[in-house]
Amino acid sequence: MRRTADAVVDRRDELTELDREIGDGDHGENLVRGFRAVVAKLDARRAEAEEPGASPRLVGDVLKLTATTLMSTVGGASGPLYGTAFLRAAKVTGHPEIDTRTIVAMLESALDGITARGKAEPGEKTMVDAWTPAVDAAERAAGEGDEADALRAAAAAADAGSTATIPLVATKGRASYLGERSAGHEDPGARSTALLLAAAVEALGEENA
Repeated sequence: MRRTADAVVDRRDELTELDREIGDGDHGENLVRGFRAVVAKLDARRAEAEEPGASPRLVGDVLKLTATTLMSTVGGASGPLYGTAFLRAAKVTGHPEIDTRTIVAMLESALDGITARGKAEPGEKTMVDAWTPAVDAAERAAGEGDEADALRAAAAAADAGSTATIPLVATKGRASYLGERSAGHEDPGARSTALLLAAAVEALGEENA
């Protein structure tokens, strides 16, 4: 979550510009506000760690805290969508650590939550166009490698999926109002998805260093 907060701060202007082209122009600011709030809550819980049950001790606890914080602080569509994604992922991570199978389950559950909440399908120029190839890539990599391989494959596929939204015509969400004019622009939700998964890869690298 800290690496994600850093990433959205670093790329705030890019996300804002992408959203200005085909949306409300607030995606960058919304995510910065949301993930800064997540980090602040994690810090507060850490400071209270001496109190039983105060500090999140399981992966699912952190994901649930992230979900509820994003839902309460992030406006627009991204708050509910990312919040639902993290909440669904939290339900399959009741362990102190995660393995390859859990990573795949997290990504699958996150995608299920996003599609259930947003009613979007691949090809409609939304974050689903990054999440779907990420899940597929993680599933393939999980059969041959470890959790790092699965996560790296997911991040690379999300990045490619985000880029692939550029020529698409949006048929879902705010961008769909532009019709054919939405083609030629990258979907901001797909790009932030790629940033989030890239941040997870960096965090895993730090953990294993």
